[in-house]
Amino acid sequence: MTADDTPLRPGLSLVSIGDSFTEGVGDPYPDGSGFRGWADRTAEHLADHLGEIRYANLAVRGKLMRQIVTDQLPPVLEMAPDLVTLCAGGNDLLRPAGDPERMARVLENTVSRLRANGSRVVLFTGVNIASGYMRGTIGLFARYYMNVRAIADRHDCLLVDQWSMQVLTDPRAWDADRLHMSPEGHRRLALRVAEVLGVPVTGHWDEPWPEAGRVGRAEALREDLTWVRDSLGPWIGRRLTGRSSGDTVTAKRPELTRLTKDR
Repeated sequence: MTADDTPLRPGLSLVSIGDSFTEGVGDPYPDGSGFRGWADRTAEHLADHLGEIRYANLAVRGKLMRQIVTDQLPPVLEMAPDLVTLCAGGNDLLRPAGDPERMARVLENTVSRLRANGSRVVLFTGVNIASGYMRGTIGLFARYYMNVRAIADRHDCLLVDQWSMQVLTDPRAWDADRLHMSPEGHRRLALRVAEVLGVPVTGHWDEPWPEAGRVGRAEALREDLTWVRDSLGPWIGRRLTGRSSGDTVTAKRPELTRLTKDR
């Protein structure tokens, strides 16, 4: 499938499913009403271009692949949208038993069901960051994303290749927790998704970052200690106790609702 095959027409229906990445964690709305994120931003770009779309976002932070398939896939199949964005598997691969090939098989089955139901599907690779807590797992993620590429080819899906987006390796693209994108990271990714969909937008996702000042060793150490205390420690605690950040969270936009260029 190419961008020209995407059903870009007024009234297009779009559903986004997945975990915190798609929920938009790291990119809060200014009024405190929740998270915006690249998916909401992409829906807004579509509405600006087409005048009106229908949009739902079922993504919930912390969800594993099996939970996304069990909880989010059935309502998507019932909605039968024109377009589905799907990113899943990252939370699974951050666990000790993460198996990229098994995740890929589940993903392919999910994509097959969506395509058979008449939906166009947008898949994603992740960002190529091989530092910090990702250093020991980047090989697993690379194997998974090679599978994602193959699935996109086999099922004629659009692919947003974040792996090649060098601009997203800048620390400013990431939230203080170093796991979720910052507002600017989400903004740039939404521009890239719009480009893949063939939607004209203002701005360029690969615009160079402003020159940044050098961070001293003492300041870098303070930032690392704050991250361990506020982000890494709680994350490890949840994994050890079988809890998830999304245990009490529900989908922010569970039904297809009208979105216009005037919002």
